Amino acid sequence: MAQAMEKTRSSSAGDKDSDLQTLFYDTLKDIYFAEKHILKALPKMAKAAQASELTEAFETHMEQTEGQVARLEQVFDIIGKAARGKTCDAIIGILDEGKEVMDEYKGSDALDAGLLAAAQAVEHYEISRYGTLKAWAMKLGYNDAAKLLDETLAEEKETDVLLTKIAKSAVNDEGMTKTGKNK
Repeated sequence: MAQAMEKTRSSSAGDKDSDLQTLFYDTLKDIYFAEKHILKALPKMAKAAQASELTEAFETHMEQTEGQVARLEQVFDIIGKAARGKTCDAIIGILDEGKEVMDEYKGSDALDAGLLAAAQAVEHYEISRYGTLKAWAMKLGYNDAAKLLDETLAEEKETDVLLTKIAKSAVNDEGMTKTGKNK
């Protein structure tokens, strides 16, 4: 047991980089899976949205997401690994919540507010993942990958700001009109 502990303590920096590379690749596969599933969900969210401004935001983000998937594929190329997804339970759960909102609030004045909340949960997940991946890419010396990940991170942050603006400008107020709480 003492030998095993000593072996662990004397782990070389190369081993640590290898572990971080493995974690980086696994997380990259996670966000790749997530982006592919987000691409499937966005048209449904755009169709369900009642406010034209929200529909337009979802359609614009769908186009951005296609570009983000392409950038991820470039990152996979940079690190010399196959572009493939790994099941992301977190995004499945977030998207399921979005489906639930669409089903339960269809036709309701609160639908768009719920769709916005679901979309922002997705954005916050993506912002977290891309920020982490960018930091790890820099640590691992994947500078070109870090630039690509930073480009996507900036888009995700812009989308989050846009969704907040839409929520504040009208959607949240419209969700309250029939309840009488907006007086």
